This record gives sequence, structure tokens and C-alpha cells, in this order.
Amino acid sequence: MKGKSLISINDYTKEEQLRILEIAKDFESNPSQNLLNNKVVATLFFEPSTRTRLSFESAVCRLGGKVIGFSDSSSTSVKKGESLKDTIITVSNYSDLIVMRNPVEGSARFASEVSKVPVINAGDGANQHPTQTLLDLYTILQTQHTLDDLHVAFVGDLKYGRTVHSLVIALCNFNCTFHLVSPTELKLPSAVKIHIKEKKLAYYQYTDLNDVLPLVDILYMTRIQRERFSDPLEYERVKNLYNLNKSMLEHTKENMKVLHPMPRVNEIDIDVDDSPKAHYFQQALNGVYVRQALITSILGLK
Repeated sequence: MKGKSLISINDYTKEEQLRILEIAKDFESNPSQNLLNNKVVATLFFEPSTRTRLSFESAVCRLGGKVIGFSDSSSTSVKKGESLKDTIITVSNYSDLIVMRNPVEGSARFASEVSKVPVINAGDGANQHPTQTLLDLYTILQTQHTLDDLHVAFVGDLKYGRTVHSLVIALCNFNCTFHLVSPTELKLPSAVKIHIKEKKLAYYQYTDLNDVLPLVDILYMTRIQRERFSDPLEYERVKNLYNLNKSMLEHTKENMKVLHPMPRVNEIDIDVDDSPKAHYFQQALNGVYVRQALITSILGLK
């Protein structure tokens, strides 16, 4: 994986993905390792982020590296009209690795083609979010002790949810059964479903969250993303359709865990936080270990 950008989850084979998870387990037991001495990682966030940006920066700092970059492009030359190409070429002169989030689909792939150093896609519009997928896989493995033959429900914004798109594609390598819960207008895109069909795996579509709760090992909740809607009325119509509360977990499987890529708005009540089935804060922490594994692998240090 040395020198290999990660733009789509498909850029890494199943074996490479599992190798990242294996290295992440080592970092979970010992996150402070001085492996990035004299290394510089650039974090370029053209779109808001809390967990992704800070977990990348925490990962670098815990490994003894340096971070440069920005969390708001309005304070950079982009505001003056500088092109993405010029920005990426310039920053690749200053760093050993670039982590980028950009609201334009395909921007990360373009950046990897012009950059002198490897690029990690931290989210490109409604397309993909492969590092979130790796930490999700790690969390599922952590809670279920396997990735194979699981029943996984995805709930909420399946049309624009880049975390959902990437994770569905990755789980197709592990013979999972998919339960897709969304309003009709936010169904999983056909371009993602085709991966399920190619693997001859089963998927079921629902509009009612209660229908899937007794069936699944993993309940992957997502927020309805206001920023992805061009029509405010469409957003208002669907924004409060799904809400999980603690009482709804009573008749779920004993091993079932609730995950969420965060941030949440109102799709998971705070009373769920105290449930042993809630695992989304640990999921966020796992992002540090997985991103440490990814960075050190790409830089040839692990």
C-alpha cells in the first residue's frame, strides 16, 4: 500500500482493507508511537468537519508528525479564485501526504492525479468516504467478532449518504444481507445497488424503521443531510422521518449495535447513549486508530 492513494474504497482490495484493520488493532493498544518524525501531513477541508478532520490530526500528532492545512477554504487563495489543481500541486510540495474533503464529487480523484504525494479522500460530496468505511468495518469487527454473514440495516439518507455508499460496497466482500430503510425519494442509488447484485447478495427495502429492528446485527443510522438538498421543501418533508429511542431497542438481538457516522441531529435520542447497544462514540474514537494505520501504511512505515 506504500504510496497508494485512497479515493474509493474499491482502490484497496479486501486483503488490503483487512490489513489496515489488523494494524489499527495494534494502534488501539498503543496509539502513541513516534513513527512520523519529520513527516508532514496536509489536511485540506473545503467543507466542514469535526470527527474526520480532528481524528486525522490526532492520529498524526500521536505518531509524532506535523499537520498543516485549513478547515475553512475562505481563508485561503481558493477565495481569490485559485484552482483546485494549483492548490493541490502547491500543497504537495509542502507535505508527504494530503487528506482532502471537498463538496464536489470526483474532486478527490482529480487531486490524486495531479498531486506529487498520495491523497486520502476524506469525503467528496455525496460520492464516497472510504476512511469512514474502514473505521466502520473495524467497529463492526470489534463488536461482532466477524465481518461475515451479518444482517446490516442502513437507515435515513441512503441517496446522498457517502458513508453508506462506501460501506455497502465494502460489505459486499463479506456476504452480508442488507436492510435498506429510507423514504422513497432517498433510496440507495442504483449505482451502489449494482455492487450488491453483482455479488448475488440479498437486499430488502423498507420505509418503516420498526420492520428491521428485530432482524439485524448492525443498525447504521444516518442523518438526513440538509446540505445535500437543492429543494428546501423536500428536506422539510423528510427530515424527521426516523427517530430511534431506547425503548425501541428492547426486542432487538442481544449482539445488536447502533452505529452512526455522526454528526447526529435528532435521529437518535440521547436516551440511547446509555444503552449497551449504543456504540457510536467508540466508533468515532476508532477513527484515530484506523487513520493511524492508513497513514503509516501509505507512507511505508507499517
